[in-house]
Amino acid sequence: MTTIDIALDIASTILLIIGVFFVFLGMVGLLRLPDVYNRLHATTKIGTLGTFGVMMSILAKVGFSPMGVKAITVGLFLFLTAPIAAHMIGRAAHRHGVGLCKGSVIDEYGQDHKK
Repeated sequence: MTTIDIALDIASTILLIIGVFFVFLGMVGLLRLPDVYNRLHATTKIGTLGTFGVMMSILAKVGFSPMGVKAITVGLFLFLTAPIAAHMIGRAAHRHGVGLCKGSVIDEYGQDHKK
């Protein structure tokens, strides 16, 4: 093994650990947060970052092989679509009357649509 291979293995392992850690934090947020809006925030932001980290770990491990290109494609797809999907889910939940938790201070979306 050359020093570049060792450095890529270390970078891949670090990216994998970071990605898995963020995915874990997203799942803890899904279980612990009080309402659908907070849960969406946790799973979308942290889950997307974690998944992107795992995909970049795969890229660092296998390089620009067909598997690496697929990892880039999946990472970019999730990076672009997950926030949009979460916004649409949150908007649908709000329109169907899913309430905020009692600790919520302001509902700017609801105030904008009452005018």
